[in-house]
Amino acid sequence: MTTFGYLLSAEEHGPQELVRQAKAAERAGFESLWISDHFHPWLDAQGQSPFVWTVIGALAEATSLPIATAVTCPLVRVHPVIVAQAAATSAAITGGRFRLGVGTGEALNEHVIESRWPPAAERREMLEEAVGLMRELWTGKLVSHRGRHYQVDTARLYTLPDEPPPVYVSGLGEISTELAGRIGDGFVTTRPSAESVELFHKSGGSGKPAVGGLKACYAADEASARRTVHRLWPTQGIKGEASQILPLPRHFEQLAESVTEEEAVGGSPCGPDPEVHAQALRAYVEAGFDEVYVGQIGPEQDAFFDFYAREVLPRVR
Repeated sequence: MTTFGYLLSAEEHGPQELVRQAKAAERAGFESLWISDHFHPWLDAQGQSPFVWTVIGALAEATSLPIATAVTCPLVRVHPVIVAQAAATSAAITGGRFRLGVGTGEALNEHVIESRWPPAAERREMLEEAVGLMRELWTGKLVSHRGRHYQVDTARLYTLPDEPPPVYVSGLGEISTELAGRIGDGFVTTRPSAESVELFHKSGGSGKPAVGGLKACYAADEASARRTVHRLWPTQGIKGEASQILPLPRHFEQLAESVTEEEAVGGSPCGPDPEVHAQALRAYVEAGFDEVYVGQIGPEQDAFFDFYAREVLPRVR
């Protein structure tokens, strides 16, 4: 049976507010938490970008829900050895409720350390090596590594959970989805695509969970909700590889000027009709996803949680 979780947007909200929302999500009946891992927001209008690992520590004490990153890039900005330590500590402090979502990232977050942004094929190579290295460190053994992309000298993790955290791999295109099937303990995407789920399962992910996420905007009327989406998340309407290669929020703002409201809204359910929201979630269920996460765009968080608890979640369970 599909479970439903809440997506905490670290681009829009500061750490105290994220913790407050996590508590509200649990009270509303959501079964797990996703949290984004960014250095910059996509747009200055979003306005936030706290350090995810600090927030996860607070979430571990604030709620009893499973927590996953959606997603961490363990390639450039943070070395996979450090991500391995952070993930191990997160799994330990949550009593095994933590899952590490990983992906090949965006220049927006990673260029702050290294201005050279590797092409997609190289980043997939780096991700595969990073995942293998992290799993080796989670054994608790002393690790030295001389790989194509990473060098490690006698590193050992001492604080470990009872079981290593599962690694869920992000995939949007065919090649990254196949990689997720081959190296991942689960699959992460933001499109309700049955074809992607099938490809993940055929590529080695048979029996492993497929996880999907989307953004919504509850408001008293649909028009105001759509305006909020267009103001805060026009980046949803940006197509192609631009989201992976642009380095600064102002570049996304410039590109977003050509994004229409319709393009920005895309598949995000907007407004007060519970069936519109329920149908957006059902699209993932019908495509074969095991977990579905939804996040509220904009400031009406409490109204969203009340609306989903009363009107939406009962329709999809």
